[in-house]
Amino acid sequence: MDQELASLQHTVNLVLALGFAIGLAFGAVAQHTRFCTMGAIADRINFGDGTRLRQWVLAAVVALLGTQALIAAGTLDLSASFYVGAKLTWLSHLLGGTLFGFGMVLASGCGSRNLVRAGAGSLKAVVVVLVLGLAAQMTMRGAFAPLRVETLDAVALTLAGPQDLPSWLARATTASAGLWRVALAALVAVAAGVWLWRDAAFRGDRAAQLGGAAIGLLVVAAWWSTARLGFVPEHPQTLEPAWPATDSRRPEAMSFVAPVANTLTLLTLWSDKGTTLSFAIALVLGVPLGSAAVALATRSFRWEGFRDAGDLSHHLVGAVLMGFGGVTALGCTVGQGLSGLSLMAPGAALACAGFGIGAALALRYQAWRIEREA
Repeated sequence: MDQELASLQHTVNLVLALGFAIGLAFGAVAQHTRFCTMGAIADRINFGDGTRLRQWVLAAVVALLGTQALIAAGTLDLSASFYVGAKLTWLSHLLGGTLFGFGMVLASGCGSRNLVRAGAGSLKAVVVVLVLGLAAQMTMRGAFAPLRVETLDAVALTLAGPQDLPSWLARATTASAGLWRVALAALVAVAAGVWLWRDAAFRGDRAAQLGGAAIGLLVVAAWWSTARLGFVPEHPQTLEPAWPATDSRRPEAMSFVAPVANTLTLLTLWSDKGTTLSFAIALVLGVPLGSAAVALATRSFRWEGFRDAGDLSHHLVGAVLMGFGGVTALGCTVGQGLSGLSLMAPGAALACAGFGIGAALALRYQAWRIEREA
């Protein structure tokens, strides 16, 4: 038993190290290539520039193709992921995503972007991350939890099996989920490839291309770390299949709302034996360090503070909306937007629609404020 527990701890330590390394890489790439979901939407709506939007789509496509290829090859089994559960909380996905999208515009970026900005010297981003984490804690188990659980999550569809699109189509047709997986992945690859490369500006932007591809591959690496390396077929204590390095005790990829909340919980309850370091927490800790390394190396590190009370209030409101919305939607623009979409989960598509709607509304609100103050 002692030898088995020691082997298990060794596996957990490897997964934690990979989580930290993936976080470092994400922070470095996002800082160097300006990868940002909010920025991508704002560039497109405000300036008609779709380069960063295409970068984000490329990341999503690479994540989807890489993840689906590993599933089809039998290397990964992600059927236990909470993204593909049989219960589709469609209202939570859509409303939570909309609130998150509105909040990320007010807060100058989503959770991952604010972690990146914090590493580059933004004290505004540090405040946003702390408040986002607190709001997420309140939504998971605190004062906001009853509203989420008893009202929003109660509106749901219970499916006959996993909600991912290949499984859904397999139940409705005679074709297997594996066949649908290959067909849908091929369709996405062709359609996205045509759309991405028809834009001359994006074709000429190597940084955007490499950044998007790298972020997508990091999502795949995260899935592999937790679902392959971190999978224990028979836990020595429970004798059941387990993923001991993750907070959910299921396969996880990248996400930055609940993990920020869990990071705060670990730091504030460090001596509590019930709180332990996890893959997602290691990921969160790595992001600002990777960003800081690039910012210092390129001499782009700058201290940044709030402009005035109005600037502070908007960022605080945005952080609260992201904390509540991200937990309610079961993920942020990376959690649902990249990780969830890589599994072709309808819930992820609904959340992404919400992100876009919320961001567009917030950008219109900002434009209205500027016109009123002019």
